[in-house]
Amino acid sequence: MTSPSLLSDMKVCSDLSQNRFMTNLGDVRLPPLPVAMTTRGDAFLLSSQPPPRGRFSLRDTLALSGAQDWDYGKQRLWKDQQGEEGLEGICPSEDIPSRDSDKPRRNSSALSLKDINSRTTQVVFGYQEGKKVPKLKEPRSLYGVPKEIIPPKWPVGVEGICPPPSLALKHTTPPFIEELYQCPPGLNVRILEKVETDRHEGEVLYQLPSMRFPFFTRSRSETALPQIDYPLKEYDDDSLRFESRFECGNLFRARRVGPYEYELELRWDYYTMKHTQWFYFCCTNTVAGPTYKFTIINLLKSGSLYNEGMRPLLYSEENARTKQLGWVRTGHNIHYYKNNIRRKDVKGERYNYSLTWQFQFPHTGDTCFFSHCYPYSYTDLQADLLEIARDPVKSQYVKQRVLCHTLAGNMVHLLTVTTPSAHLAEAKQKRAVVVTARVHPGETNSSYMMRGFIKFLAGTSSDAKVLRDNFVFKIVPMLNPDGVIVGNYRSSLAARDLNRNYKNPIKDAYPSIWSVKQMIRRMLSEREVVLYCDLHGHSRKMNVFMYGCENKDPSRRLQERVFPNMMGRNTSKFKYSACRFKVQKKKEGTGRIVMWQQMGILNSFTMEATFAGYNNVHFNSKDLEDLGYHFCDTLLDYCDPDTSKVDHVLSSLTRIVRAQLAAKLGRSYDDVALADLQMSELESSDGGSDSSVSDGPPKLPMIRKKPNQGKKEKSTDCDSALIPLL
Repeated sequence: MTSPSLLSDMKVCSDLSQNRFMTNLGDVRLPPLPVAMTTRGDAFLLSSQPPPRGRFSLRDTLALSGAQDWDYGKQRLWKDQQGEEGLEGICPSEDIPSRDSDKPRRNSSALSLKDINSRTTQVVFGYQEGKKVPKLKEPRSLYGVPKEIIPPKWPVGVEGICPPPSLALKHTTPPFIEELYQCPPGLNVRILEKVETDRHEGEVLYQLPSMRFPFFTRSRSETALPQIDYPLKEYDDDSLRFESRFECGNLFRARRVGPYEYELELRWDYYTMKHTQWFYFCCTNTVAGPTYKFTIINLLKSGSLYNEGMRPLLYSEENARTKQLGWVRTGHNIHYYKNNIRRKDVKGERYNYSLTWQFQFPHTGDTCFFSHCYPYSYTDLQADLLEIARDPVKSQYVKQRVLCHTLAGNMVHLLTVTTPSAHLAEAKQKRAVVVTARVHPGETNSSYMMRGFIKFLAGTSSDAKVLRDNFVFKIVPMLNPDGVIVGNYRSSLAARDLNRNYKNPIKDAYPSIWSVKQMIRRMLSEREVVLYCDLHGHSRKMNVFMYGCENKDPSRRLQERVFPNMMGRNTSKFKYSACRFKVQKKKEGTGRIVMWQQMGILNSFTMEATFAGYNNVHFNSKDLEDLGYHFCDTLLDYCDPDTSKVDHVLSSLTRIVRAQLAAKLGRSYDDVALADLQMSELESSDGGSDSSVSDGPPKLPMIRKKPNQGKKEKSTDCDSALIPLL
């Protein structure tokens, strides 16, 4: 028998499969124990309960095994300084020689197998020939998607969360056409700028607390936040009650300035002083009959579709219960105009804008929601993806993984949609298509286009099967889940527009952008990427259209316009004449231009869907989802082995462009050659947002910068070496 006191002097070589240890003292056989090796070469025991704190070395394992066969004498557990019963050390018996026998050892333990088996989950037990046999658990995938909906994580500073809205019919479209609002004839909106001054007074009914930090520090799970009791069962007056502390919600303050008139302020994007466009809030204690008036007083954009007939959205829980109605357009006397409140985010004489509308609640005592566009939350996305994962057929060709995690720790999902190939050579022949969405959190219409795109690709139609057989689709349905969760309009929790930071993304500040670029780089090393498209929403233009990148290679001139032109031929909702292909310097950080310039993807697009509609009719959620189908249909036409359609469109575009350029230059049609074509001269600006230019480095306590980055290096993505920012 080997003395325990000699264990520390052993030179050990283990054979775990036979529970044998060859030592300089002889062949030591151990009782059957589940043993595993760590990456540093140490062994530790596995059983059905969580392991104790600390790590077992091979010496500890031998001592533990010897506790059953060797006479160790009386053992007793050591208690740590906090008075809790710990397993990190054991006070050895007095009759056993040991080093430091007068004090307990914290990192070495002679425990019984019963103690260890009660404290680990690394082993599972099965039965073989009637005997209970331990085996290791299957390793958990580092990039696996959970099989349940994970509650979102919120930044520290959010002190409480309401229960998520139970909008059972949120995807149900109304059975009637919703026309755009027609302004009364003869109304001069400029008069409102002078007459309709905002009172900026009244009783404050609702206001969010100020954030504790000027930048993101850390996050907490929604389950760790206090739950706010809302709506209340009883009210002591006739005032409306407002709430926006739920996923995607945005309302900062509500004042009552009249019996049925309320003045509202939206919350800026987190850690910024701008980007007020998206609103989503709840009202209770409603009264049917009176005409209410809401006025949002801190909008920033000078133009809006609300002056072109767009109406806000209303969801009534009572309508959903009794009439099976979901989101519907509401409001009259809708006006968008400059007010007399000076902006705080810029210098000089610049003022906010107001949106005002009047309406009537459909029911008394109802719970109603108002929104800028159809809400689509991070939880909604998880529910849709979980439905696909649980489908035994769809899950065979729609593979899901976690691309990365955001600053707050929320998942960025990546979908790979393709028919599994039997041979590697067959798989390499497939071309790739990359589609992303929701880089701007308030552009929820992009999520509905993406929803329709995924539903079609995962469907049973013959066209969907052809696409899966011939392409590998890489889909990132939500690039900015942090911003979506907190109700931002444009920014991430780094307080920056992610779609201005593709050129040199910092991994720790913009993890989803950095990961998308790396994914596309790897994809290009394996196969051709035939098309990249980022889905967006547009707040100033009607219809659906695309932004592309003008190709000046004479051998491929105008080819970047073929796909948008074909899509305009496939659906009247898409307006090719609104497409622009001008590459502006201030947009060089966008995904569209970076994929074209750095990755060499010819068909690199941003597809924009209006918040309003087309042909004097509002878009509903089904119309937006149908655009996903039309996108797939156009892809089939564009990639058809029979190139007659593409050739016809290209020749038609050439004739049109030559005629336009000849008219502009004052020449005849025959005097204009294809090499002279400069379409950018015929196009105006793409009419982008007020935040087209990047705001600089991320607003974080620290960022990462690539070490030893030389002056000659350009367009590199930063991913390591901490430096302070503030």
